[in-house]
Amino acid sequence: MPHSTALFGVGQERYSRHHEKDPCSWLGRCGKIDVREATRRGFRIEVIHLDRFFWKPNWVETPKEEWHRAIENLTAGDSWIVDGNYGGTREMRIRACDTVIFLDISRRVCMYRILKRSLTYRGKTRPDMAEGCVEKFDFEFIRWVWNYPNRGRLEILDQRSHFGNKNFIVLSSSHALESFLATVS
Repeated sequence: MPHSTALFGVGQERYSRHHEKDPCSWLGRCGKIDVREATRRGFRIEVIHLDRFFWKPNWVETPKEEWHRAIENLTAGDSWIVDGNYGGTREMRIRACDTVIFLDISRRVCMYRILKRSLTYRGKTRPDMAEGCVEKFDFEFIRWVWNYPNRGRLEILDQRSHFGNKNFIVLSSSHALESFLATVS
């Protein structure tokens, strides 16, 4: 069965069962609400939602240079979780973290979660989104998620060897993520 993928990494300090401040950087986009809550529970630090920083009201994109400066600032601290998948800044975020956690979630589950999110927040701005960006059913985003297993997922797997001394963990279900978080919380 084809899969969709989400990716995040643990930031400046290594994750630990005993750390109270464990930094992470999300580089993904698949059912983030469930995963975000689990991660928040496991790492006990605030999540920074990239969508809040990338989008301006009415779905206007942040200019590239401004966006890169924002990513540098967001990942400059010792403790952080960055939630979102913006391929143009993936390398910056991986460079700033210690551990990459690759969520290889089925395409079917991702599609279900997108539909559920679209219906839940229809006509409203999601809590993890920039003000003025009303939730919409976005066919371009659906196509991107659908094609991700054949593009983004393979690109990340191919780049694994370029991650240097980063820990690289693959989790393929919510259950696997919960089991992982039980070892670090």
